[in-house]
Amino acid sequence: MKTYIAKIIFIVIIVGFYSCDSKQKEIAKTTIQVKERPNIILFVSDDHGTDAIGAYGNTKIKTPNLDKLATEGTVFKNAYCTSASCAASRSVILTGLFGHATGSYGHVHDYHHFSSYDSIKSLPVLLSKAGYETARIGKYHVAPEKVYHFNQVLEADPRNTVEMAQQCANILKSDKPFFLYFCTDDPHRGDPFEPDPWDAPNSFGNKKEGYNNVETITYDPKDVVVPNFLPDTKQTREEIAQYYQSISRIDQGFGKLMQMLQETGKADNTIVFYISDNGMAFPGAKTTVYEPGINLPCIIKDPTKNNKGSISDAMISWVDLTPTILEMAHITYDPDKFHGRSFYDIIGKDEFKGWDEIYASHTFHEITMYYPMRVVRNKNYKLIWNIAYPLEYPFASDLWASSTWQAIYRNDIEYYGSKTVNEYLFRPEFELYDLEKDPTESKNLANDENYKTILKHMKDKMKAFQIQTNDPWMIMWNHDASLQGNGVNL
Repeated sequence: MKTYIAKIIFIVIIVGFYSCDSKQKEIAKTTIQVKERPNIILFVSDDHGTDAIGAYGNTKIKTPNLDKLATEGTVFKNAYCTSASCAASRSVILTGLFGHATGSYGHVHDYHHFSSYDSIKSLPVLLSKAGYETARIGKYHVAPEKVYHFNQVLEADPRNTVEMAQQCANILKSDKPFFLYFCTDDPHRGDPFEPDPWDAPNSFGNKKEGYNNVETITYDPKDVVVPNFLPDTKQTREEIAQYYQSISRIDQGFGKLMQMLQETGKADNTIVFYISDNGMAFPGAKTTVYEPGINLPCIIKDPTKNNKGSISDAMISWVDLTPTILEMAHITYDPDKFHGRSFYDIIGKDEFKGWDEIYASHTFHEITMYYPMRVVRNKNYKLIWNIAYPLEYPFASDLWASSTWQAIYRNDIEYYGSKTVNEYLFRPEFELYDLEKDPTESKNLANDENYKTILKHMKDKMKAFQIQTNDPWMIMWNHDASLQGNGVNL
């Protein structure tokens, strides 16, 4: 009996030893996997279009650090946000879902109070559960916090990107793989330098005394490039000059962050994204679904890819960012849980299939700005469905007050850039553009008999998109839109 018990004890000890050894090996294996996972920096500017960055062809603006990133990675020429509104766009970036499916229809701050449903699983939460150290700094603009939770919240002046970078020193040295969500307030409109006269340019966050550790880079209004959707006026040029100055401040902070990353020795294992939430804060871009509002910069540097200096024509959108980052982090996920899909495999590649269309979904900006629009856009054509078309197109308060717009409004000028003021304010139910022939989106073909087949094809695409993403506004295909002008808003 004693011999039997002794044998049992011996077996238990041996099993326990191998079990512990096996567990240690498993833990070691997991640790190795975590260490091999890349660090990820997602740098998001506020209202920065492709119009004002050297890597996208602007030779007047000074963005040497962003241009350097472009030479080290891939520039996506056809990258799109899905809603040209700050909060709505950021919710898409961090969930991989369109705003109409999350409840994030518009702004979260002040009296707007839009937020995502509690059931939503966001990117920072998924990364944290997989072992990443997650940190954010700067503009947040999503809610609720428990849905968009980060392990660390870093503090700095969101207009001083150099100071922001300096506050990221510890996360860059993290022993765990890290995800840094770095969001500037620049080049969003700021307070005017002077409340009066009305035609004074907005500051775009610039200060006459400047910012600590940031070189003030100014621009002569006569030298700036005026995009063709804007009126070429004195007021427009003065505001663009301020916009450029704000972007040059972003560039310096980005350069500082990259310098600090290099000094940690982790640059070769860190993937870097530079994107914006929506287009420039001028009427005709931000809050619209025209190209200047939704076609945005997207530059990605992945040290494991042979993609230095590459340019991609693939059509991607911000709904694809979360699944792409999860794949980069080697995290298994159910693709059916997202509206977007990973484009990781096509980064740096010249040939790709299936990346030839994008969709957009905009509903609000401010709470008083109900104007739902849905978009399908492929390589040649773009269809916009203005669901509330009987209503006058609403203005964001800062865009209405802009000297760029006021110069047209107060002087009763017929044209605002490539469109008449009347066309801009009163829009038809459908807008169809042949972007190959009409890149400025100035000739609506929705009622042109020669494009009848294309219009039907694009409408069918849009309906399929809305069904697939459970868009509540799908019912408006069979609803009297005129009721939206009489207090019956969805």
